[in-house]
Amino acid sequence: MVLSQINLAEARQVAGLRSPHSFLSDPAGKEYFISNVNGEPDARDNNGFITKLDAEGQVVDLKFVQGGGEVTLHAPKGMALVNRTLYVADLDTLRAFDQKTGRPVLTLPLTAPPKASLGKPVSLVDVAWDGRTFLYVSDSANNAIYRVDVGNQHAVVLLVHDNRLAGPSGLAVHPKNGHIIAVSWDKGKILEITPEGALIELVSNGFFTARFQNLRGVDFDRWGNMYVSDQTKGKIWRMTPNHRFHVIAEYLPSPADIGIDRDNNLILVPYQYADAAEMNGLEAPTEARSKGQKRTLADYGFVPPPPKPQPEGATKK
Repeated sequence: MVLSQINLAEARQVAGLRSPHSFLSDPAGKEYFISNVNGEPDARDNNGFITKLDAEGQVVDLKFVQGGGEVTLHAPKGMALVNRTLYVADLDTLRAFDQKTGRPVLTLPLTAPPKASLGKPVSLVDVAWDGRTFLYVSDSANNAIYRVDVGNQHAVVLLVHDNRLAGPSGLAVHPKNGHIIAVSWDKGKILEITPEGALIELVSNGFFTARFQNLRGVDFDRWGNMYVSDQTKGKIWRMTPNHRFHVIAEYLPSPADIGIDRDNNLILVPYQYADAAEMNGLEAPTEARSKGQKRTLADYGFVPPPPKPQPEGATKK
């Protein structure tokens, strides 16, 4: 495995997982959750589970939520936290669990409207929260994204159905403009969708420039840089706000739905076929540091950044 611009010395490993799909942080950086498919990704076997980690990345409960008995959880994939509720995409159903106890609090089956159906069952892959009212859920089989109104009894509407989505997988909400970013599994595209459902292709492969293959996850850091994982090519890319691409990690064993802990500046990577996951510090972008300022551990998210030097002649308050 080769990692560049990620602090390997401080990497934190999580073992004992079973086909981990998504790695999510609490917005406050106090807890982490990993969804485990634990079998075939489309099997209704009710043996999926969700692992809970503490602030240090140590496993608190390997099977914090576990399918079986009173809990139904088949093949959990993407997740989102809304207040104290953990939403999980599970085949054709959006499920929700109490973040503290793991008890189920919502079961919301989704059905593809006739105009969106491709004759295939709904196949939910990821969930993203806009920070206000709406959840967005990707349906890879039907090239659709649904909007769920959390404040209105979880009412569901079809936001967009477009073949250009090409198997939408990971979702994220852009921290600057609130648009939805979707990555394509089938054709390796990055797309932007407005809250009204208008779709724009941000990045697509050309005949001579097949940069991406099967994109699985997408998220943003605190500076607005976008990160995408290519599960088949084993790479993680960073796209800066001015649309420059850099490979920050390669030769990875099946990186799935990555997450970014913006509070602690960490990248969270589940390795689906390696039954493991990893937490790494992200390097601060060059423009975030003043010229000549030496790197510190703060550039990797592990200690608070040093105070900015006072300009000459400035009066301290």
